[in-house]
Amino acid sequence: MLQRPDQLDKVEQYRRREARKKASVEARLKAAIQSQLDGVRTGLSQLHNALNDVKDIQQSLADVSKDWRQSINTIESLKDVKDAVVQHSQLAAAVENLKNIFSVPEIVRETQDLIEQGALLQAHRKLMDLECSRDGLMYEQYRMDSGNTRDMTLIHGYFGSTQGLSDELAKQLWMVLQRSLVTVRRDPTLLVSVVRIIEREEKIDRRILDRKKQTGFVPPGRPKNWKEKMFTILERTVTTRIEGTQADTRESDKMWLVRHLEIIRKYVLDDLIVAKNLMVQCFPPHYEIFKNLLNMYHQALSTRMQELASEDLEANEIVSLLTWVLNTYTSTEMMRNTELAPEVDVGTLEPLLSAHVVSELLDTYMSTLTSNIIAWLRKALETDKKDWVKDTEPEADQDGYYQTTLPAIVFQMFEQNLQVAAQISEDLKTKVLVLCLQQMNSFLSRYKDEAQLYKEEHLRNRQHPHCYVQYMIAIINNCQTFKESIVSLKRKYLKNEVEEGVSLSQPSMDGILDAIAKEGCSGLLEEVFLDLEQHLNELMTKKWLLGSNAVDIICVTVEDYFNDFAKIKKPYKKRMTAEAHRRVVVEYLRAVMQKRISFRSPEERKEGAEKMVREAEQLRFLFRKLASGFGEDVDGYCDTIVAVAEVIKLTDPSLLYLEVSTLVSKYPDISRAQPQSLPSEARESRLLSLATCAAFSCTACA
Repeated sequence: MLQRPDQLDKVEQYRRREARKKASVEARLKAAIQSQLDGVRTGLSQLHNALNDVKDIQQSLADVSKDWRQSINTIESLKDVKDAVVQHSQLAAAVENLKNIFSVPEIVRETQDLIEQGALLQAHRKLMDLECSRDGLMYEQYRMDSGNTRDMTLIHGYFGSTQGLSDELAKQLWMVLQRSLVTVRRDPTLLVSVVRIIEREEKIDRRILDRKKQTGFVPPGRPKNWKEKMFTILERTVTTRIEGTQADTRESDKMWLVRHLEIIRKYVLDDLIVAKNLMVQCFPPHYEIFKNLLNMYHQALSTRMQELASEDLEANEIVSLLTWVLNTYTSTEMMRNTELAPEVDVGTLEPLLSAHVVSELLDTYMSTLTSNIIAWLRKALETDKKDWVKDTEPEADQDGYYQTTLPAIVFQMFEQNLQVAAQISEDLKTKVLVLCLQQMNSFLSRYKDEAQLYKEEHLRNRQHPHCYVQYMIAIINNCQTFKESIVSLKRKYLKNEVEEGVSLSQPSMDGILDAIAKEGCSGLLEEVFLDLEQHLNELMTKKWLLGSNAVDIICVTVEDYFNDFAKIKKPYKKRMTAEAHRRVVVEYLRAVMQKRISFRSPEERKEGAEKMVREAEQLRFLFRKLASGFGEDVDGYCDTIVAVAEVIKLTDPSLLYLEVSTLVSKYPDISRAQPQSLPSEARESRLLSLATCAAFSCTACA
């Protein structure tokens, strides 16, 4: 406290403060000690009083014991009085129930009449009176002599009709409960009466069971457990209602399952709405009637779905069942309906079908679908083949291109199956798409084989079928339609994250389709060149030199065919035009190299060369016309004919070898125009030179 000199002035103040604190502490200590001393004094006083009380009680007990020993003989002499009291109690009960005992037959008749009239509450009141009289007499008899079965049987027999009335009343109650969903809308008071009767019986059962714990006596027919039986009846009613919705069979109606499931959906939704809005008002809250009914319906539906799943279902029926179970049941059309909210929480409901059963159904569906798709594709191809031999042209699309119905049929079938699968789950939709693409791959291989056979059969007899060209064009166009449809199908039904894995089959199918189209185009060109064969053989002959119109006929024939080929879709028509151009030029060059003519003079060579140039221009004009719109250079092939003509037109033999070598170096693949390939690339130029010179009777090179 004292740290600075100026604080010395407060020493006296500090002393007084500390003195007050010390006095306060001493006062508290004295008060505490005094309080403890007072408590000890009080405790000692109470112990002294308790000791005196114990001595008094001990003396009183000794007096009571003495008096009791002296009264034993007196108590034994009162046994007759005790028996008289018991007998008096029984007689009093008999007198009290005497009126009811004598009126039992009348009450039974009245109760029976009330039950038949539907006055259930009044009937139950009288039944309770009868049971009360019976149970009271039997209880008194049990108290007096529990081993006397003869008297108990006598009482039970006299009230024997009571049990029959109870059973009859119960039947009426169960009938009302079975129609409860109808009754609650027409006459809710009747349903309330039934619930009140059940509640009365439940209270009596509880009272009887409580008395049983004390006395061991239980009246006949108790406990009735009518509340438990009520829920059993409701559960049986729900099960019967679900099972009774199947009005048709597969034999009578192919859509039997769809109809059956739709009726179930409507009935269950209507029943639950009625239960939520009306039935809950007729039952006590602790019955939880809506919750119990919801569980009953859910269990009954689960059982019914299991039964349906165990049947030998067809593919479309499996789809209908799974769509209903996995989607419809938990949708707004049923359990998520706004009228059932918020009491129904779909998240708490167990699945109607286990994952194992769903998996088995999906496996069965995929297996059946695979067989069906194979059969459908085979049938579609057979139908398309029948069209190929018709005498009428195939149909054209909106752009005028020939086509058959095969792509539309195939992809319509795929679309239908994918739409159905999408209703069940995304995973199944992807599986079905993969299946469709796999089967499409196999189908296209068969399609390729059938198109090849179609071409070979026609080449054996070119008069049959009559519309071979048109249907071959349709087959080629179908390839492009298939390509576009496959891309469209994948874009529509395939998610981006799985597209990479599924798209692996695309190159394979594109390759097969291109091969089919290529074979078809080749077959059509073969048809063209079979008609041109006679006129191609006239090229570079004496007849040709003297004024044959072979090239005119070739141009007219090619143009006529390509008027039909205009029905071919652009990608394939473009390739076909280029191939036709190349083949015509090749045949022309082959005619040059086959030494069909020997020019006897320079004038003849000049005349022949000029004719070749004119015909090259004629062919150039034709193929320019045919290739219009493709945006490609088509002059290169005809330039080869002009270049060969320039060689032929030479008058100086010393330049011939140089010009031929230049020609071969400019067109290194010109040797492919010969009937047989030359033996060696190294000798190609020399052999071509010799062949050309020999054809022109060039003595200088010979």
